[in-house]
Amino acid sequence: MSMSEPPIGAEELDAGERPAIAADAPWPRFEAPIVPRATIAGRALIAIVAIMTFLAAMTIGAVVLVQAAASDWQSDLTREVTIQVRPVAGRDLEADVGKAAAIARVLGGIADVRPYSNQDSMQLLQPWLDGLALEELPVPRIIAVQIAPGQSPDLGQLRKSLAEQVPPASLDDHRGFIGRMRAMTRAVLAGGAGVLALVMTATVLSVTFATRGVMATNRQVIEVLHFIGAKNTFIAAHFQRHFLLLGLQGGAVGGGLAILLFAVAELASRSLVSTPEGPQLAAMFGTFSIGIAGVAAVLAQIVLMALVTAATSRYTVNRMLQSVQ
Repeated sequence: MSMSEPPIGAEELDAGERPAIAADAPWPRFEAPIVPRATIAGRALIAIVAIMTFLAAMTIGAVVLVQAAASDWQSDLTREVTIQVRPVAGRDLEADVGKAAAIARVLGGIADVRPYSNQDSMQLLQPWLDGLALEELPVPRIIAVQIAPGQSPDLGQLRKSLAEQVPPASLDDHRGFIGRMRAMTRAVLAGGAGVLALVMTATVLSVTFATRGVMATNRQVIEVLHFIGAKNTFIAAHFQRHFLLLGLQGGAVGGGLAILLFAVAELASRSLVSTPEGPQLAAMFGTFSIGIAGVAAVLAQIVLMALVTAATSRYTVNRMLQSVQ
């Protein structure tokens, strides 16, 4: 408690432990505050909290990006199915493609049917089989079938009709790919939760050691407060306020840097849209924008980190004071 702080009030003292002091005697004051300010340990704790908040915010942002990209992929895949027509000796491939497209068009709930030309099919394979003579390979033909919004066509009937009328044709509704994508998303969410748990654990341990160090440094002041009857809650409240401010400062630095980094990544991704790699990057990761929800999650992480810092400090102080009584 510094000279500028008000004296401890009588209501903050235990009646049974209050020493006998004359009514007209001044209340004792302390030259040193209960919790020292602007110390090296305090600055170090701010840096630790900033690093932990930055890591937590980056984890949250990465999870938001992956979840958004996976959601877009699943939405696109569930709105489209594909029919693959394989070239078979003795059959007219063009006739099989036309017949398969006609079967799809008469199915209810279909918005559009687009048969890919032979050149289109080769262009799809070109990035993967560059340098090969694709004209000499039995490249199958693809028919993209767009499902109308809000409709659920009978894909089982479509698969049955294709098997009966166009044996070389097969229907792919992307269920396997969607299942793997959902499993990957769950794995990313679980990994993110694990990283956040580790970050919180490291923060709690750091605050615990920092609180113990501050109490050891200012042990004499705390002992005098005990002598005049100050309650444990009064002392713990000073530590809580001090470490709350440290947590807010560190959290603001770390969270602010994370938000700035995501903003720079979003601007960079938008500048790459016009490049040849731009469409592929956009399809895989979107625009690297975490959106309002992501920013709100990072801000909530800053507040949570400050609250964890304050609560850990208060708990540590109460435990240590109880052990010395």
